[in-house]
Amino acid sequence: MDAFLTGLEAYRHHPYRRTLADPPVLWREGETRLLDYAAAPRAGDRPVALVVPSLVNRGYVLDLAADNSLMRWLAGDAAASGGRAEPPARPSRPLLVDWGWPDEVARGFDLTDYVAGRLDRALDVAVEAAGGRPVTVVGYCMGGLLATALAQRRARDVAALVLMATPWDFHAADPDRARGLAALMAPWHPAIGLWGELPVDGVQALFALLDPLGAVKKFSGFAGLDPHGARARAFVALEDWLNDGVPLAGRVAMECLDGWYGANAPATGQWRIAGAPVDPAAVAAPSLHLIPQNDRIVPPASARALADAMPGAEVVNPPLGHIGMVVGSRGPAAVWRPMAEWLAGPSA
Repeated sequence: MDAFLTGLEAYRHHPYRRTLADPPVLWREGETRLLDYAAAPRAGDRPVALVVPSLVNRGYVLDLAADNSLMRWLAGDAAASGGRAEPPARPSRPLLVDWGWPDEVARGFDLTDYVAGRLDRALDVAVEAAGGRPVTVVGYCMGGLLATALAQRRARDVAALVLMATPWDFHAADPDRARGLAALMAPWHPAIGLWGELPVDGVQALFALLDPLGAVKKFSGFAGLDPHGARARAFVALEDWLNDGVPLAGRVAMECLDGWYGANAPATGQWRIAGAPVDPAAVAAPSLHLIPQNDRIVPPASARALADAMPGAEVVNPPLGHIGMVVGSRGPAAVWRPMAEWLAGPSA
């Protein structure tokens, strides 16, 4: 406990602050933006990739720091991997969906509003940026579920699909635990309906329940680091992102907790977007599934169920965790590089 408190206090007083500027905004609707990481004149004829992060954390985990940015690395920035991987032989034009803080309109959204609304229109912009050609769609975590639904809806506009740590069968590993999370939030339904959202603290509490001792372990470890070293700086950058959460629209929260965790709606064919079941077997685009072996947030069996249901899926199982796959020191070699090599094929 002393180590935990020492580490927590050291984190609170660390001088690091993220100062990385956002790239140009290609499109905006409400608080949602589409960030262009290879804006003209650098874009040229590069293949376009629409990158869809989760709704429950800010998307800049994919652009965490100048020397730790998957987005900038995919666009050809050699420094963005911190020297851990050569830039891709064929850089792409990554467009990141930044969902932003839910405004008054978005607080009334359900998942259909996000997928068949804002994400549909973001894809329109991405296709236009690609000169009318189909684009690759990349989804991370919850964003992968949204990307899967989008790829089914817009088959002509999606050339390839990359899914990173994307859950599908929420009961594959521990059904009682999944149902328990849904049941735990049931008493809060009236409050969520009144507020119109699941507040940031509620979202953080749910993540804490997935790994109850995680905070004790990580801050105890941080207490032993050189506060002036690169590892301490990387820890603070990531922890700042984790604490920079956003609320979840109330209807979306109900759909995810009751439908996904409680009823296992995606794996049982009950999850619908715009009235149509989301069916991985109906996704025509080739797909790459990056399923980290040590994921405590999305059990590998849950993500593997999606790959098994999607025709012609290719699977890579890096020996990493849910967040480490995109910002960890081994991520560039184990995840970024295989992704870039795969993208140079089917989506070229």
